[in-house]
Amino acid sequence: MSDETRMPVPPANFGFLVLSLRAQAEMQLGLMHFGEDEEKPEPDLMLARHTIDLMGVLLEKTKGNLSIEEQRLLENSVTELRFRYVQISDEVAKASAQKA
Repeated sequence: MSDETRMPVPPANFGFLVLSLRAQAEMQLGLMHFGEDEEKPEPDLMLARHTIDLMGVLLEKTKGNLSIEEQRLLENSVTELRFRYVQISDEVAKASAQKA
């Protein structure tokens, strides 16, 4: 692939790091996928939990070193992902109970 046809690389900054981790967790939770609806993968709760926990570590370790915007982005992302994780965990548990 030549440089002219390649998509531009986004800047390497903290916001992009947070958004990358968030997108990764959303894919692991089954909230975002590429392809047909019938090809939608099952949520990988263990992996999603790990990614969300990593973001929690990042939140804790960067406290006091972020701009207001960066802090809000990270806090809001972690909060939203934790909420979605609980929702999807409940859905998976209910679906498993119905199959049994």
